[in-house]
Amino acid sequence: MPQGLASGAAWIASEGPDVQAAFLNELSEEELLALPYLFEFWALEHQLPPGGDWRTWVIMGGRGAGKTRAGAEWVRASVEGAGPRDHGPCRRIALVGETIDQVREVMVFGESGILAASPPDRRPEWQAGRKRLIWPNGAVAQVFSAHDPEALRGPQFDGAWVDELAKWKRAQDTWDMLQFGLRLGEHPRVCVTTTPRNVGVLKAILGNPSTVVTHAPTEANAANLAAGFLDEVKARYAGTRLGRQELEGLLLEDAEGALWTVAALEALRIEAPPEMDRVVVAVDPPVTGHAGSDECGIVVVGVVTRGPVQDWRAYVLADASVRAASPATWARAAIRAMERFGAEKLVAEVNQGGDLVESVIRQVDPMVPLKKVHAARGKVARAEPVAALYEQGRVRHLRGLGELEDQMCRMTLRGYDGKGSPDRVDALVWALAELLIEPGAKWRRPQVRAL
Repeated sequence: MPQGLASGAAWIASEGPDVQAAFLNELSEEELLALPYLFEFWALEHQLPPGGDWRTWVIMGGRGAGKTRAGAEWVRASVEGAGPRDHGPCRRIALVGETIDQVREVMVFGESGILAASPPDRRPEWQAGRKRLIWPNGAVAQVFSAHDPEALRGPQFDGAWVDELAKWKRAQDTWDMLQFGLRLGEHPRVCVTTTPRNVGVLKAILGNPSTVVTHAPTEANAANLAAGFLDEVKARYAGTRLGRQELEGLLLEDAEGALWTVAALEALRIEAPPEMDRVVVAVDPPVTGHAGSDECGIVVVGVVTRGPVQDWRAYVLADASVRAASPATWARAAIRAMERFGAEKLVAEVNQGGDLVESVIRQVDPMVPLKKVHAARGKVARAEPVAALYEQGRVRHLRGLGELEDQMCRMTLRGYDGKGSPDRVDALVWALAELLIEPGAKWRRPQVRAL
């Protein structure tokens, strides 16, 4: 198979009809019957077990990335030998899911489950009363629910398949009980298939030296997904923090004590903004201007000023941040954002660059309305009142703000829990200070005179 193709199936699909026909004609009748069950031929790279002396293999991917099929095939490879009656390295497997029903319907009977993946002569028998699978070679897989960790106290195994661990309510207890049961054979192993979530048990597993990880986004398995599925979910979730987790399969963390959380930001998302009364572009320029500099935070925010100021609502319209090799690069990006959204003003922090920041902007557009702002307080002190606006439901987010939201969820009461500087958050803070905080500070509730 040529280098660069993910599987044998990808190779044969990329060839012309003559090569495809020749390939199929060379197969015997027995080989043709076996081909649908030859997972090494069909598998994507992230679905194949890594080499090496690992104990836990975590397959972390987006929805529909092929995790379940990979887990089912790993179980097959673990229990099957060369012939239907021969043994593989494992004879006692634990199948653990959130509930018994989910194990049965997804891991056992699902379209990508163990029974669907097994050829007829090696297909295990489902014993419903005992909640287990038995293979023709005598291997057994028992079913367990993460709602009942104590059920894992007593049985012992030489392998386990754990599905969607990151969503279990009693994940840590269940995982601990499973580890005590993995005491058969020379080298017990666990396959974990999960969409990532920011939970302690998953992060601890990923940090273990005996863990290996493969990863893929939903799009990697596009050929096996329903027509239109990817277009639909990308239209709904692309560019959002939830989309980065559920479609790209990325583990996104809310730092301890974070001023913003994933759940809170998702609750404030909208599809389209109303007509804006004011729009500004805020800029947090990098200290230096070369390829290794921090990003230049450029955020576009609008506000609807209907009713008293305490009823105003702000809308984060775009994150136009750039990693600029020169000051002129970020200045042009900021001016383009103003033109695109019809912004009335450019708000730029000048603590680091002073007059140089204004000079760079004026070189691009001498007439741009510019407000220079100075940071007299630390980043956290400036961000806290902005976070309060979110808690009050006075700020909404459009799609396409995933990287900004990543930084927001790493801003804590102690500071920024991430690499580099939170330039996007700084720009957001300046924009919301201009549109909501400063007008609110100037507003005074009317006083009622005593008669």
